[in-house]
Amino acid sequence: MRKILLCMVLVCFMFVGVKPAFAAGSQFIIINKSNNQLAYYENSRLTKVFRVATGRNASYTPEGKFKIVNKIVNRPYYKGKIPGGSPNNPLGNRWLGINARGTWGTTYAIHGNNNASSIGQYVSSGCVRMYNNEVQWLFSKVKVNTPVIITTSGKSFDSLAAANGFNVQKSNGTVPPGASNAVLKKGSRGAEVAELQRILTKLGYSTKGIDGTFGQNTDSAVRKFQKAKKLTADGIVGPATKKALGMK
Repeated sequence: MRKILLCMVLVCFMFVGVKPAFAAGSQFIIINKSNNQLAYYENSRLTKVFRVATGRNASYTPEGKFKIVNKIVNRPYYKGKIPGGSPNNPLGNRWLGINARGTWGTTYAIHGNNNASSIGQYVSSGCVRMYNNEVQWLFSKVKVNTPVIITTSGKSFDSLAAANGFNVQKSNGTVPPGASNAVLKKGSRGAEVAELQRILTKLGYSTKGIDGTFGQNTDSAVRKFQKAKKLTADGIVGPATKKALGMK
């Protein structure tokens, strides 16, 4: 009888205060298909925002609450018989598998790619593509069981986080200072945008003022610079354009 009571006490102790596994942990990822951006939160803070590519059909990239269930360095592209680490491998150098649609990280993933120009587009068969250097950074941070939210929404990242049960420090969904890998585009605000405007103006591409707001004039200046440097003239300041500008 004493053994039975002891077991009951132990069981109660184990479950008191236990939260659902999905809410555990200090990091999570939100992917918004409406603008093809991925937000990484750590310790309740929006740490970085990345540009990504998603499914060429709206239904291809699954939506919902998932988890990172495996992490693979240089995964082979089995379908095309391309070895891991090959520059021709469309899966890039890092694979973060998610448990979407009853799979276990072998079908859907956040991964790199060998076609940087596809980032920001709707081109994949369902996976979420990132620049190789950026997925490598993310891979080094996230742990197995990290929650991943995939949605299509006009809401801010902070609002999406709250809607999914995460308590975050308010950032209005914008990129925090120091998130130098974040993409800058029309609508972006802050110190990094002001830096972009100063550099463009110095190079002869007038933004008609340095106010830290990425508006039409800054967009026009960026496109002119990109065209001159033979980059994709889309007005989006990602890694390639930042490198050409000499931004850190």
